[in-house]
Amino acid sequence: MKNHVKKEQLVATFSIVGADPKTGEVGVAVQSKFLAVGSVVPWAKANVGAVATQSWANTRYGPEGLELLEKGLSPDEVIAKLVADDPGRNLRQVAVINAEGEASAFTGEECFDWAGHKIGKNHSCQGNILVSEETVTAMSSFFEQSTGPLAERLIKALAAAQHAGGDSRGKQSAAVYVLQEGAGYGGYNDVKVDLRVDDHPEPIEELLRLYELHQVFGESTDEQLEIEGELFEEIKGHLVRHGLLDSTDHAGYNDSVKEALKTFTLRENFDDRWTEERRIDETVLEHLRKE
Repeated sequence: MKNHVKKEQLVATFSIVGADPKTGEVGVAVQSKFLAVGSVVPWAKANVGAVATQSWANTRYGPEGLELLEKGLSPDEVIAKLVADDPGRNLRQVAVINAEGEASAFTGEECFDWAGHKIGKNHSCQGNILVSEETVTAMSSFFEQSTGPLAERLIKALAAAQHAGGDSRGKQSAAVYVLQEGAGYGGYNDVKVDLRVDDHPEPIEELLRLYELHQVFGESTDEQLEIEGELFEEIKGHLVRHGLLDSTDHAGYNDSVKEALKTFTLRENFDDRWTEERRIDETVLEHLRKE
């Protein structure tokens, strides 16, 4: 198949590929004045690494880059192989990181100004058609100084980049894609975070809002409160108000109360926060009070 370079393939943007060797997380975050940039730029595989392909994006770089990483090639070697036989390489921009945090990037000499990349500890930042180099510098600096879950660090690095100038054409879409072995819904796959904002006036802010919402419905790190005394009476009242319990005339945490609380918890998509014990997750309690 011939590799045609077409004007409509231009994905001028800024992105960051990152890894946390301690947790095994790998991923990409990206923002662009381009519709649904998350469908083009980010690629990742748990225990392998991540790829961001942009400018006149060659989407074959994603799966092929991950395959080469999995075979044991270094990020430098992966990029060398990806661009070697690509007639459009001078218009490409690509970054590759492995699960150990080793990164490499390539910016073709014909990418539109400002275009370039900055490689740092456990990450690489890159962009094209940017206001200035400060966009990738700010993105890289924020990431290196940040701590916490990889997805959160990646999104907030995008915000720092936008604050420093961002895409010279404006804003439209953003995405974050992070994988970790067994971290997907129910533990059935490796997709820890996969969020996209396809068309929005403030895509990074909206992406952060979605991420915070995603955290609410994810696996709990909150304290589990004992259901007794005044808290037990309060919970019964809320369950009656929600139409899930016939009355508050239940002297103890019996099967009826437990099933009513379980129904509320699962109905509101707090599956990972339910416990069969006589306890309630703090976030579920807060939601029970608000609804």
